[in-house]
Amino acid sequence: MTASSTSAATPRLTSLSHGGGCGCKIAPGVLAELLAKSNLPKQFFPDLLVGTETADDAAVYRINDEQAIVATTDFFMPIVDDAFDFGRIAATNALSDIYAMGGTPLMALAIVGMPINVLPHDTIAKILEGGESVCRDAGIPLAGGHSIDSVEPIYGLVGIGIVNPKHMKRNADAKAGDVLILGKPLGVGILSAALKKNLLDDAGYRAMVDATTKLNRPGMELSQLAGVHALTDVTGFGLLGHGLELARGAQLTTRIDSSKLPLLPGVQALIEQGVFTGASTRNWASYGAHVQLASSVSDAQRALLTDPQTSGGLLVSCTPDSVQQVLELFARHGFGDAAIVGHMEAGPARVIVD
Repeated sequence: MTASSTSAATPRLTSLSHGGGCGCKIAPGVLAELLAKSNLPKQFFPDLLVGTETADDAAVYRINDEQAIVATTDFFMPIVDDAFDFGRIAATNALSDIYAMGGTPLMALAIVGMPINVLPHDTIAKILEGGESVCRDAGIPLAGGHSIDSVEPIYGLVGIGIVNPKHMKRNADAKAGDVLILGKPLGVGILSAALKKNLLDDAGYRAMVDATTKLNRPGMELSQLAGVHALTDVTGFGLLGHGLELARGAQLTTRIDSSKLPLLPGVQALIEQGVFTGASTRNWASYGAHVQLASSVSDAQRALLTDPQTSGGLLVSCTPDSVQQVLELFARHGFGDAAIVGHMEAGPARVIVD
């Protein structure tokens, strides 16, 4: 059985959704417009350490001087057709936001929306089992959740974690001179687009699943390093979008070296064939005005830089003298593809790509 095949009686999961994985996200420009029009009162809570101000990965609320709650939610439609893998990917992606704040997961709640009369109940059960398996791997209980009968299949988690406020890492605290290190290779969106077009072989499928189901555990230890100033994870807005969030939060320029980007196997060949997602185009339309591309950057490279990463890698902003320590920490946790991809420098809040 190939990566994209299913039984005749069961529709492909990806055929039931108009988008998949973090490519389902509302485009960043549209989201910013919607939030700007919100009529919710902007109340001040001194113990809310992280809210919506810098589009950070999770909310953080201080309980006392040593403890703060990290809360996040993430869900999406299928990025793959295998039900168990879909559940695993969605759960891994949701818990990543806790690790990206430097937090430790405590428990999770399931978010489930399924077309009950379209999908076999065994298929839905496999999705739930996939999510539960990731929670077990993270050492936390899946303690409940909520379900609805929906037109498209949706699955994800509410994640609850804990962090010492002194060690919490925001996406807004990068410093000029910091080096940027990316923990996982890029190209998930491209591989998922190839899967929907039946262009992805079994090796490519396995590479995609292996990357998207690897928990970003290094975030818990990275938060303990004094040389690490900022953390985020690269997901639906692509490397450029999340690099721009770093720049805006710190009021600095993010500079990316396009020649140093780590790629998942097979991605380069696919993107040269013109395989990419619609979300990549929407991402560029939303924030391209704040990105300066060198003339040497090709359209294929731009599509890669804007490629939505489902359950992508941690993006670390750290001092030059802590780079080796960060890379060794990643390698110790099995993230041998972690690589330097750029740096932060003084200048307006934008991204420059060399």
